[in-house]
Amino acid sequence: MSDYFNSIKQGLNEAIAFSKGKYTEAIVHEFTPVDVKNIRKKMGMTQAEFASAFGISISTLRHWERGDRVPRGPALVLLNVVKKEPEAVLKALAG
Repeated sequence: MSDYFNSIKQGLNEAIAFSKGKYTEAIVHEFTPVDVKNIRKKMGMTQAEFASAFGISISTLRHWERGDRVPRGPALVLLNVVKKEPEAVLKALAG
């Protein structure tokens, strides 16, 4: 079998073991929920400015701020980093 298959098989076996509560060496990343409106206000940005700066649609941003939806996946990761190091993220995005 190929190395790719073996890698995928190992990852799947680890995920199954983890879901059953068995010890595994799998790395699990958990990100804390964020208060998007508070992050934006601390940066002194309008909704339009914040959405534009971080590549978020204004509609999505408004849903997050109202609590209709919550950020997930890469958006949650981005917002956690923005919360901790906003200037670094803005600098990185500026190129």
